[in-house]
Amino acid sequence: MKVGAVIITMGNRPAELRGLLDSVAKQDGDPVEVVVVGNGSPVPDVPDGVRTIELPENLGIPGGRNVGIEAFGPGGTDADVLLFLDDDGLLARTDTAELCREAFAADPRLGIISFRIADPDTGETQRRHVPRLRASDPMRSSRVTTFLGGANAVRTKVFAEVGGLPDEFFYAHEETDLAWRALDAGWMIDYRSDMVLYHPTTAPSRHAVYHRMVARNRVWLARRNLPAVLVPVYLGVWMLLTLLRRPSRAALRAWFGGFREGWTTPCGPRRPMRWRTVWRLTRLGRPPVI
Repeated sequence: MKVGAVIITMGNRPAELRGLLDSVAKQDGDPVEVVVVGNGSPVPDVPDGVRTIELPENLGIPGGRNVGIEAFGPGGTDADVLLFLDDDGLLARTDTAELCREAFAADPRLGIISFRIADPDTGETQRRHVPRLRASDPMRSSRVTTFLGGANAVRTKVFAEVGGLPDEFFYAHEETDLAWRALDAGWMIDYRSDMVLYHPTTAPSRHAVYHRMVARNRVWLARRNLPAVLVPVYLGVWMLLTLLRRPSRAALRAWFGGFREGWTTPCGPRRPMRWRTVWRLTRLGRPPVI
């Protein structure tokens, strides 16, 4: 089973990128072919054998990753599995690629694996990095309904069947959009605590556009994927949760601006999931209203 890796970078973490590439090169088994995409920036020096693509403008996270997917052939089909890794991460073990091969070979309906993200100094995993509602035990592997964008492995047949990440999202919720489409097509998603990416503990709100993008893309996610009757329920629940978290006035203003933008701008094609997929999500512990 051929494994490739897609890494996007803005060229501002050359030391971290080199460390990540070294950790990929140390993986057991057949070598992992790597493509590094400079997302609107030059790519720093990389080891021999690593392919690079430099984009003239920043296409955002999903857009940059889609370029990396296409570098492995249409829909990434020149590889069986693609790893997607943040450029400031580091694979903690040398057997991660082999564990991916084994997992995908053992379960033909497994489409996506979400890795565990751990702080390199403390080893701790933040609750938000466990892609399920019951997140108190990050060491428990399980079937899940979404995955972590910068620490995962995807069977390329998933892209061939349901398409790539939504370019228009730019940042935030693009993984859930792909996850819902994959689940609707019959694929499964696993969270694996033994597949670890070391990544410094950070807050997502460090990005200036965080609150606007999160709100806008949440609306787009619902408009694109949910049965019509669930759209207001899903968005109403998330509005309530946002208010209960008591963000600052500036953050709340940005959030409501993004929420409004989500309703007034094109979101891409609408393909509502089937009700049996809603039931599958519910059985997996996360009905698509929260």
